[in-house]
Amino acid sequence: MFHGGMWSKLQGFYKWYVLGLVSVGYILGELGHYLIGTTSKVTAEDLHYGDKSCQLNATHLRLSQLPVVCEKVNSTDICETLTLNGTRYCEWNYNGLGIDYQVLAGPAFMAVFTIVGVILGVVADKFNRARVLSVCTIIFVIAILLMGTVTEYWHLVLLRMVMAAGESGCNPLATGILTDLFPEHQRALVLSIFNWGIYGGYGIAFPVGRYIPEINAWDLSWRLCYYGTGVIGIIIAVLTFLTLREPERTTIGEEGSGNTKSNEAYLEAGKKMPQVTIWHVIIQPRILLLCLAASIRHCGGMTFAYNADLYYRDYFPDVDLGWWLFAVTVGIGSVGVVVGGVISDKFVAKMGIRSRVLVLALSQLIATLPAFGSVIFGPLWAMITLAISYFFAEMWFGIVFAILVEIVPLSVRSTTVGVFLFVMNNIGGNLPILVDPVSKIIGYREAIMIFYAGFYGISSILFFLTMFFMDGPIEKPEASTPKTNGQENRAYSHDELPDRTSRNTTTVDRL
Repeated sequence: MFHGGMWSKLQGFYKWYVLGLVSVGYILGELGHYLIGTTSKVTAEDLHYGDKSCQLNATHLRLSQLPVVCEKVNSTDICETLTLNGTRYCEWNYNGLGIDYQVLAGPAFMAVFTIVGVILGVVADKFNRARVLSVCTIIFVIAILLMGTVTEYWHLVLLRMVMAAGESGCNPLATGILTDLFPEHQRALVLSIFNWGIYGGYGIAFPVGRYIPEINAWDLSWRLCYYGTGVIGIIIAVLTFLTLREPERTTIGEEGSGNTKSNEAYLEAGKKMPQVTIWHVIIQPRILLLCLAASIRHCGGMTFAYNADLYYRDYFPDVDLGWWLFAVTVGIGSVGVVVGGVISDKFVAKMGIRSRVLVLALSQLIATLPAFGSVIFGPLWAMITLAISYFFAEMWFGIVFAILVEIVPLSVRSTTVGVFLFVMNNIGGNLPILVDPVSKIIGYREAIMIFYAGFYGISSILFFLTMFFMDGPIEKPEASTPKTNGQENRAYSHDELPDRTSRNTTTVDRL
């Protein structure tokens, strides 16, 4: 009895263990994804790719002490003649920027990530998700490990494509697993925690990418970042393969209520419900508008992720903001994720799915103005306004996917997530490549303002419009007297719903 009781208690913690396991795996995948943004300068110097510029090479000097700021010089000859008290303080070298970097950071990753993500979404609806997720984790972990061995630019491009193929399965597969493990009143919070792995990954990338190359342990420089991430990832991949089990698939949200008007119409007519396909789902106006809004918001986030470290290094070369960026993205971002999930879960019981979209619209609207401040102001106020913006901005990702899985049928849930990510990442993940050509026309700071803070504001408007296409709260079905014309026309009470409907994941059970 003791062992049985202990086993029951341990089983109660299993779903939280799964959340932790897949979240850590996602964080490591995203760390590998975003390390290129924080190691790009030293990586470019080693592999010789991207643009060159005049840069400060004396860390003990402040910009106010310099007769000419290095970054304002566009000539190699002039750059190398700048001196202070007879000592050169500038160098002409690779800066980690340019179209080579933007391709490496964005399209080289996203081209594979989005296509394979759709394929794995379809696979997830038909096969064992736990096993497929294990294989995906092993693939992207090995790719990250091998990135530390590259000697050519194209090696890095190829391995980022392999990593993208493996990591593309994490979101649709883990989202489906977590959705089946957790009830509705915890769903937005759980998915927010999981999807925060994106921001946790690139938040950790700031100190890892900045400081580990400087240590140059074993003469490995930036390569040690990838080796360390890969070794930890192998441990997570093994645990995923050995301990992750496939949960029972359950219907949720609108489908789980069994009370939609379309369902009633078919039942009353004595007809069989038509089979739902992915095309029936994705052509709905609410899905299309939600996807467009998410894509625009994603572009804002990716622009910041790919350019934050390089931007602050470029504009404030004499100020070390690595730990500030880590504290804001990981610390403040974590609080925002939790608050957004809790607010959404508390309101959804009263207002329905529409309330989740309202939280999205308001949070992104509030985040927009301080996002502009994080680009306009100097180092101190840039970090303060970034923290304010980040608190509200990071509420979005988990809530979007909580909405998505609740408005699509079980039979195509993972496929829909895969298609949604395909569109969102192709738009939001590739648009930041325009930062480079636009910056050459109007300036780097101005380009960041448009594609980062500006797109926050646009997304808030689109989320607000999406709200009007969503249903309100789902009403509890009324029990009625069984009809006399057979079992098929019987009106079930909620507690008597057939087994195909999950009774532990519907809204009404949690009221």
